Amino acid sequence: MQDIIACIDGSSAASAVCDAAVWAHGRLGAPLRMLHVLDKDEFPRVDESGRSDLSGSIGLGSREQLREELVELDRKRSRLALQQGKHLLEAAGQRVQDAGADEVNLTQRHGTLVESLAELEPTTRMVVIGRHGEAHQEVSGAIGSHLENVIRTVKRPVFVALPGFSEPQSYMIAYDGSPTAKKALAAVAKSDLLTGLKAHVVMVGTDNTANRAALDEARHTLSAGGQHIRTAIIGGDVNPALLDYRREHGLDLLVMGAYGHSRIRRFLVGSTTTAMLTASESPLLLLR
Repeated sequence: MQDIIACIDGSSAASAVCDAAVWAHGRLGAPLRMLHVLDKDEFPRVDESGRSDLSGSIGLGSREQLREELVELDRKRSRLALQQGKHLLEAAGQRVQDAGADEVNLTQRHGTLVESLAELEPTTRMVVIGRHGEAHQEVSGAIGSHLENVIRTVKRPVFVALPGFSEPQSYMIAYDGSPTAKKALAAVAKSDLLTGLKAHVVMVGTDNTANRAALDEARHTLSAGGQHIRTAIIGGDVNPALLDYRREHGLDLLVMGAYGHSRIRRFLVGSTTTAMLTASESPLLLLR
């Protein structure tokens, strides 16, 4: 069975990641894998003999004693980071088990988060991650340095948890009729994750025959999965219009296709996905 992977670090978002993962576990019945990654650039692996590959980058020439002291300092730093990661994983595992999760694995890896998730992707059903990591938690609305790369790289659904997570009772799908949006809609219809929740399918654009037909098609797709659907066409700029609609209707979760445009178009007009990640006041479910 494929896992729900919860990405754990020492940030304030870790608790929300645990709680969101438990919610998804209950909905999907998939095992939980709590993942902590020691970034190889910050904490190079120290092998069993205590060696690391740091000395070559110091460049102190004949000042051997100082070089050895710095190497030893890095060894200690890596060992402490390894131990801290284990404690974080154990605490996260205890939290999700206390919340009712009955199939939990703890995994710690060296590398980068993106590399680790890519390696685990064949056995992954969904990734749960915080909007920011330890380095950005003091900056309001900041997104983590790894988040965008994770969303662009991993083909599985990515749930972005925000501090204060509570189980969603409703959700909004941002829909534009694009192939990416249709794939996202079909994925929601086939999954048990959002079954039974109040749903709004919202398009930003002109209220015309073509857009109403697109929304009717969307409603039909979701209704086939047993969803109760409300549709709306709203005006204005895409990002603020969607965020205002979600806030006005008190919807708990924003669902959208991620990074559906070409690289050139993203460069020219910016990314709706990144802008929504930055500004959203609710958790997001991003689908590829």
